[in-house]
Amino acid sequence: MIRWKGRIGMEELIFRHMETVRGLTLRASDAVPEGTVDRVPAGFSNSIRWNFGHIAFVQERLVYEVMGEDSGLPDTFREYFAAGTSPAGWTGAPPSMQEIRAALAAQPGRIRESRKKGTDEPLLRPFTNKMGVTFRTSGETLLFSLYHEGLHLETIKRIARLAVG
Repeated sequence: MIRWKGRIGMEELIFRHMETVRGLTLRASDAVPEGTVDRVPAGFSNSIRWNFGHIAFVQERLVYEVMGEDSGLPDTFREYFAAGTSPAGWTGAPPSMQEIRAALAAQPGRIRESRKKGTDEPLLRPFTNKMGVTFRTSGETLLFSLYHEGLHLETIKRIARLAVG
């Protein structure tokens, strides 16, 4: 359990939670045996590598691109990890797990720094995701990215259990 001293504002709480969630994701990436990252077990359409890369890509999209800002990730992340992509359609070599982990590790600090204006900043235009949820502020999309990350982290754990044994 995390304990913080004193009262903190909601925005600080959101950033700390982002860092906590990302810490869990990074620990999971460190625990995955390298030989299992590209296996796609029956019943799944993507691999562990794809899920980690997808977490990084979607958070960039939900934090930066919906604000009309450039992603801080290489273009290869969009090519290999955007929604609708799959290892079955990959040509060439995807980013390595080390590159993906480095991107994941750097994101929380970049996001915190770039959102000094606040998380209540309105999006250029409302953004509706594939689930039909409409977002109007940068904070809403950031919070949703944490939910999204948790979903994919659970998928990673399920794939790892099947891939290892």
